[in-house]
Amino acid sequence: MLLSWSLFILALGGLTFAAPSRRANYVVHEKRAAEPSPAWVQSRRLESDKILPMRFGLTQSNLDKVEDILMAVSHPHSADYGKHLSPTEVIEMFKPSSETIEAVKNWLIGSGISPERIRLSGNKGWIELNATVAEAEDLLDTEYHVYEHEESGLEQISCHSYSLPAHVQPHIELVKPTVHFNHRVARDEGAPGKLKRKRESSLGKPSPYNGPKTNGEHPSVAPSLDSCDEYITPACLRALYNIYYVPTQTGKNTYGVVEFTPQAYLPTDLDMFFSNYSPSLVGTRPVLVSIDGGYPQAQYQGFDYNGESDLDFEYAMSLVTPQNVTLLQTGDMVEGAGFDNWLDAVDASFCTYEGGDDPSQDGIYPDTAPGGYNGPESCGIIAPPYVVSTSYGQDEFTATPAYAIRQCNEYAKLGMMGTTVLYASGDYGVAGFGGECIDTATNTESVNGTRFNPDFPATCPYVTAVGATQVSPGYTVYEPESAAETVIYSGGGFSNIFAMPSYQAAAVTHYLEAYPPPYTAAQYNNSGNVRAFPDLAANGVNYVIAIDGEFELVYGTSASSPVVGSMITLVNDARLGAGKGPVGFLNPVIYTPGFASAFHDITNGSNQGCGTVGFTTEPGWDPVTGVGTPDLTILMPMLLGLP
Repeated sequence: MLLSWSLFILALGGLTFAAPSRRANYVVHEKRAAEPSPAWVQSRRLESDKILPMRFGLTQSNLDKVEDILMAVSHPHSADYGKHLSPTEVIEMFKPSSETIEAVKNWLIGSGISPERIRLSGNKGWIELNATVAEAEDLLDTEYHVYEHEESGLEQISCHSYSLPAHVQPHIELVKPTVHFNHRVARDEGAPGKLKRKRESSLGKPSPYNGPKTNGEHPSVAPSLDSCDEYITPACLRALYNIYYVPTQTGKNTYGVVEFTPQAYLPTDLDMFFSNYSPSLVGTRPVLVSIDGGYPQAQYQGFDYNGESDLDFEYAMSLVTPQNVTLLQTGDMVEGAGFDNWLDAVDASFCTYEGGDDPSQDGIYPDTAPGGYNGPESCGIIAPPYVVSTSYGQDEFTATPAYAIRQCNEYAKLGMMGTTVLYASGDYGVAGFGGECIDTATNTESVNGTRFNPDFPATCPYVTAVGATQVSPGYTVYEPESAAETVIYSGGGFSNIFAMPSYQAAAVTHYLEAYPPPYTAAQYNNSGNVRAFPDLAANGVNYVIAIDGEFELVYGTSASSPVVGSMITLVNDARLGAGKGPVGFLNPVIYTPGFASAFHDITNGSNQGCGTVGFTTEPGWDPVTGVGTPDLTILMPMLLGLP
């Protein structure tokens, strides 16, 4: 018997010795979306004693019901149309479960992290931990490296992938900072280094992502309706889309336009433009909401600093006057900002300690750097405007699915609360910024790539993506427009991340079956079950703007988005006057067949890129101009007739 017990102890010891490490149950959670360009060189391992502000995004409840909940308050055939949720109801609907919070906490404590170091955010959406690099690498079974840009000398950190224990993985959506990697650096000369870095490292940088383009032409004549094929003015847009409604509910209605510092309007430019095209607005300015220290700076001037903001407010203010337009100026002059920063400001439930933002993508506030905004992070400082237009974006390829999906869900929540969120669809057709496409052999972006490169957040199914049209040369505003093919090409195509939402399934399926694109699965996601964009369009070519004391012509879906935003703002005014609420998430309405007559169908043009002619416009929805351009005299009474 003694011999048998001894053998058992030896066997047990052998089993203990041979047992797998705790890494055996780890599974890869995220991988870097795209490899850095050759200009970024991996220089060294990140020092093990450096402190990282780790943020664990907890899996929210009811995420499988996001589309159903949003459709219930947004689809014109729903009995609950227009019954938008309150911020409190949204928080309660999606807050992580107690089981999720405890699972992640217990894992961290079991890994040697003391309980007092672990913080739970106010909305219970994030667990926060300041950890050394050594601790983070141990928790995530990864390695952090420093990458240096050969030309600028700028550095950023990243890991290629990270893993989580299998029993913890279902409770975590994403971990920051980890695999997110910014692939570009600024090309502007003369601006301070940190200003250049953050303009380029922010997702929402003012240039060149979706910012207006110029051909250098300076109009020397006073444009009229007879010359709208060469010079677009507010009068041209009114004639194109029948924008003749005068707001009456200016005290109730709200229209916000997002700008990212250092992009800012110049007051003298606004007055120069208004003097010519909207005299009653001379001296009028947008209502400033400063987010994370943002303000309309005038220290740096030039097209890259003033072009977008001048364009947005010269046209948005002209089209909705006397309605005020709110400027959501985001980010200070040192760090700048990304999309998460403005979302923090309009929805307190999206905020966490230090904003829950990604240091590689967003501004982290307070900013203690000299000249930085050292005040509290702007969290829930303003109710979401009824309409928000954003003319910025990034290539979807550079965003990991976890990052993109989490942000996209936030747009859905804004829709549930009654906000219409508009994003420009991009200016390079089926290609990404700068005409770059995806090189599948190297998993990088390149002008020699052959796979189409869609735009984000335009690919998020819970925003309204706006493409671009133009008045064809020699045509008038009273004749059909075509897809934008002068200087820019309307961004459009199919997501590589997001599934097809139910509201567009019939329209997109019809396009793919009736007009099958002549491209393979190697060139774009032709599965037929993914989000397609844009949703609609508006003119984006030959805009006359006042910029830095002179008139220039500009081009871009960055012009189209605020124009559509202006039209929906006028619709909201009419609904508010009738005792109703704002329209909120717009897409389920515009894809409903009964609303087709409210849009001018665009059937001429394409959106070339990646060595192809791109997709073609066709009768009905297409991945160039969506369902077409709005006719406000038809759309407004239709939307006014909804509950």
